[in-house]
Amino acid sequence: MNQQNRTAFLDEIARQLGREVRKTPSESKPPVNNYPQTRLTDKTQDELCLEFMEFASTQKVKCVLSRPEGLIGDLMSLCDEYGGTPVIISGDQRLADLGITAALKEQFDAWEWNPDKGEENIHMAEKAKVGIAYAEAGLTESGGIVLFSAPERGRSVSLLPETSIFVLRKSTILPRVAQMAQRLHHMAQAGERMPSCINLIGGPSSTADIELIKVFGVHGPVHAAYVVLEDC
Repeated sequence: MNQQNRTAFLDEIARQLGREVRKTPSESKPPVNNYPQTRLTDKTQDELCLEFMEFASTQKVKCVLSRPEGLIGDLMSLCDEYGGTPVIISGDQRLADLGITAALKEQFDAWEWNPDKGEENIHMAEKAKVGIAYAEAGLTESGGIVLFSAPERGRSVSLLPETSIFVLRKSTILPRVAQMAQRLHHMAQAGERMPSCINLIGGPSSTADIELIKVFGVHGPVHAAYVVLEDC
């Protein structure tokens, strides 16, 4: 539609409505509430953690609150519980810094995601019983977690294995997705490199499309677990 036709079209709509063509948008009405900035924000970090884990449990997510000295053992136990080998682990440096990558390679001969390996990474993820990734944050309101993708943090690690295990720090649990959006906004303003993809995962894959009967594992992991690491 060219400018002349556009003007005529809008003039006709305004005439039918019995008013002049508006050149500026109408003033927005004030919101009924300010939930995005206020809901759950009065909670302490301990309270957020408790509510996050409680809600996640209702979504069939197994939650483990772990201390640094017990982190490796807790992860080993979960891997054993969900079938053991094969295990694939994100190439995230934070997992390596916690000693997780080396321990899992030794115990389970885990495959570490490596962008230089190309399609081989995906084939290993397809075969894996367990995939382990590091979460950027937890979302209390939904019981979900946030993942930032990067070349060394392939999405397939959390999407293709039978079980997804996510490690996250207690201090990164947020009230809701609005606070995650604020963090991303600050990153963009600071000129930081943004993730190629952001995934919000709220538990094992499920659907209730057929007769409202919920079925798990239809198009992704059958099981999910969170290992919440105390910041001490």
